Amino acid sequence: MVKELTERITANISKAVRGKNDKIELVCAAMFAGGHVLLEDVPGTGKTLMARALARSVGGEFKRIQFTPDLLPSDITGINFYNMKEQEFVLRKGPVFTNILLADEVNRATPRTQSALLECMEERRTTIDGETLALPKPFFVIATQNPIEIQGTYPLPEAQLDRFMIRLALGYPDRAEELKVIGGAVSQGAEEGLSAVCTGEEIISAQKEVDICTANDVVCGYIADIAAATRNDPAIRLGLSTRGAAALKRMSCALAAIDGRKHATPQDVKRASLYVVPHRLIYKGYSQDTDRTAILERVLDGVPVPTENISAR
Repeated sequence: MVKELTERITANISKAVRGKNDKIELVCAAMFAGGHVLLEDVPGTGKTLMARALARSVGGEFKRIQFTPDLLPSDITGINFYNMKEQEFVLRKGPVFTNILLADEVNRATPRTQSALLECMEERRTTIDGETLALPKPFFVIATQNPIEIQGTYPLPEAQLDRFMIRLALGYPDRAEELKVIGGAVSQGAEEGLSAVCTGEEIISAQKEVDICTANDVVCGYIADIAAATRNDPAIRLGLSTRGAAALKRMSCALAAIDGRKHATPQDVKRASLYVVPHRLIYKGYSQDTDRTAILERVLDGVPVPTENISAR
């Protein structure tokens, strides 16, 4: 089911987001793994378009928050206000009460406001005036941020970054696809014409299918070895946490399910590592993503890859 569902969603989104099928698949994998996605790239690469096209493709409620410095936590979670007509306090739910939430330019809000998403993303619930309320299922956050502007922004702290299962850069399309966009083959607002190709219930079923996808002792040992290698690398000040290692396992299982398999392999782990691990590490003297990627690739090259037949175990 997961494989067929991913193909449906990818085919639909690709009508608006051209030449990014591999990235769409990764976003689907994170969603099926029960995680959230941080799209970090330069302006004009289709981050918001990707999020809106995904929301159009999945039946369910979609809401968008434009993060700004004056945004308050209550603007995200909701607030109890006094209704003069009814003479009582009434709960006005915030935009987090939805199925797919687009947190656009999330690093433009203050840390106090950013932290309002922590409980929502980790525990699928929020607390308003002491009352804890469950969020709808499925609940999926796709956030965007621009990495090249620092003036007027508030970098996401490590605790917030750790809530995102993957961090992804869409990059520029190849020349052929870019020519189609420039020539008008893909019109502005193309995502508005998309229709839903799956339901929220199908997303929940896909998440359950990922739950039963297995990673045996060999694969789990490989993940543990990668985590240990990041903690011992001289260029890394703080390595992969246990929660990050668990997220790597879950993302690997989601990639396996998308490929039509019920077991994860070391190759799934290695592919998932490039998107699950880098934003969870704290580096020594490195700030550019290219350096971070090179460091992780070096770490992965230093960890022996299990070669036995995983599916036979």
